[in-house]
Amino acid sequence: MLFSRERNNKIQQDAQPEAQEQPKPKAPAEPKPEEDRLNKVISERALQLQELKGRIHRKLVERLDLTRMEAEDKDVIREQVRETVAELADEEQAILNYNDRQRLINEVIDEVFGLGPLEVLLKDPTITDILVNGPYQVYVERKGKLELTDVKFKDDEHLLHIIDKIVSAVGRRCDEVSPMVDARLPDGSRVNAVIPPLAIDGASMSIRRFGTDPIHIDDLIKFKSITSEMVEFLDACVKARLNILIVGGTGSGKTTLLNNLSSFIPPDERIVTIEDAAELILQQPHVVRLESRPPNIEGKGQVTIRDLLINSLRMRPDRIVVGECRGAETLDMLQAMNTGHDGSLTTIHANSPRDAISRVETMVSMAGFDLPMKAIRQQFASAINIIVQGARLTGGPRRILQISEVTGMEGETITLQDIFIYKQEGISPQSKAYGSFHTTGIRPTFLDRLKAYGLNINPEMFEPRLLMRDYDED
Repeated sequence: MLFSRERNNKIQQDAQPEAQEQPKPKAPAEPKPEEDRLNKVISERALQLQELKGRIHRKLVERLDLTRMEAEDKDVIREQVRETVAELADEEQAILNYNDRQRLINEVIDEVFGLGPLEVLLKDPTITDILVNGPYQVYVERKGKLELTDVKFKDDEHLLHIIDKIVSAVGRRCDEVSPMVDARLPDGSRVNAVIPPLAIDGASMSIRRFGTDPIHIDDLIKFKSITSEMVEFLDACVKARLNILIVGGTGSGKTTLLNNLSSFIPPDERIVTIEDAAELILQQPHVVRLESRPPNIEGKGQVTIRDLLINSLRMRPDRIVVGECRGAETLDMLQAMNTGHDGSLTTIHANSPRDAISRVETMVSMAGFDLPMKAIRQQFASAINIIVQGARLTGGPRRILQISEVTGMEGETITLQDIFIYKQEGISPQSKAYGSFHTTGIRPTFLDRLKAYGLNINPEMFEPRLLMRDYDED
């Protein structure tokens, strides 16, 4: 039996495949002394250039005649400052190659006349958002995707100085008493800054770019954000003085669309725009732009969107355009639309037309009046004619998802009907959402009103059909 057991064990061992030799774990990569040394030299060089720039900047400030800078031509002053910076660099007797010298001069010029490290990003037209998370981490958004840049501030104090430079230019402040602020750049870009103690890891700033060359409606068609049929329809709605509510999430293109729809307003009308930070750029000749104001250091002097909206009703406007309704002013906006200010436009944050109705109900209740929900819904149904839903899809493309008509009420429910819709169909190999635009086959109930304004929209436009596919084959 002993022989048999040993024989069986041997047979089982022979039947098993040979154990494969386990791969040896890779030894950790040995440090590369040459690479470490090079990185250290680069870091030391960058620090030396930063210190040199600081010394030159301080000397330059001592030499500058600020009153003369404000009085004389900016280009002449800029050239003179450039020459002075070059002289100061020579006085420092620092050993600089041509590229370092030019970079040093340009950075000092940017500190004096611009926004320091941000200038190189502001000059890039492909950037839509600049996101500063403390002095050493700056992200940008290009074509809907975030990427980390090598832009850095010297320290927290440097970043706070740039924030103060931005907000003080529009008469605002950002300090411990008022650690959050909205502002704008000269090109209309929107700025939001939050500083300690609210921002735990250092001051934070976000810049929403609009640029000197804003996006026009033809660009939106070219980008396949909207179709020409939808534009023709919205153009007619604006000219026929229908009240339009634009809804969407953050970064969905609400302000861009609002800007473009306002361009359809006839030039002989008086328009009043009301915003937290003025960014709308209307082309009509008769525009009054109003901007809200935060309280001063004593907590007084605040002027809200609601204050401006109430006051605008005394300014004989033909149209009122509110950049965004986000609170009690929503009730005043609905009342204005219901009392002779047809053709007004505004935006709110919401993820669908039905969500927009719920948000409006919530914001109206913030006005301090104990209104029944049915009364609020009746106000909405009689004030708003069209809801335009925008969205930013996976991978960054912005699309108009729905154009819906508010048709009235059934019982206590506001009724909507979709006229144009966008159907997302998938994600491309480039990780971008794609889909198609369609008409639903429903004709709006206000075609007679369009005709009364001399706007002959062909009813066949609304026949159910595919309008456009937006497949990205690049």
